[in-house]
Amino acid sequence: MTTSKVAFVVIVGFAGGLAAGTGFVAFLVVLGVIPRLTQLTKTMKWIHAYEWSAVAGAVIGGWMSLRSSVLGASKYWLLPLGMFSGVFIGMLAAALTEVLNVWPILAKRMGMADKVILLLMAIVFGKVFGALFYWIYFVEGK
Repeated sequence: MTTSKVAFVVIVGFAGGLAAGTGFVAFLVVLGVIPRLTQLTKTMKWIHAYEWSAVAGAVIGGWMSLRSSVLGASKYWLLPLGMFSGVFIGMLAAALTEVLNVWPILAKRMGMADKVILLLMAIVFGKVFGALFYWIYFVEGK
């Protein structure tokens, strides 16, 4: 590769990283996801741990995606890893919807303002059963 091609690849890679990083920071800062997550879980004293976890996750995830890393852990680590990942995604989604006030608006439009808990439980059980169905029938059969 010539020097100009290498410089072009470096510039494009740097620009892509800046765009992705800016989007991630905007998601966390503008929407206030981490402070709202700590309010929902009543863990305000751990807000710095949440922030550093988000930063470390982004850095480590980016590094592992560039290196094609393999963890090499036993299959028994998949259950707790999957559970922690699911809890994180669920809590992040809950914080995001709380920030955007999606559920009250949706419940009001559906005429279920007094039954918001039923709406949330239907969504939770639907996600759980859908994930179980996918993992039991589609992943195990391959």
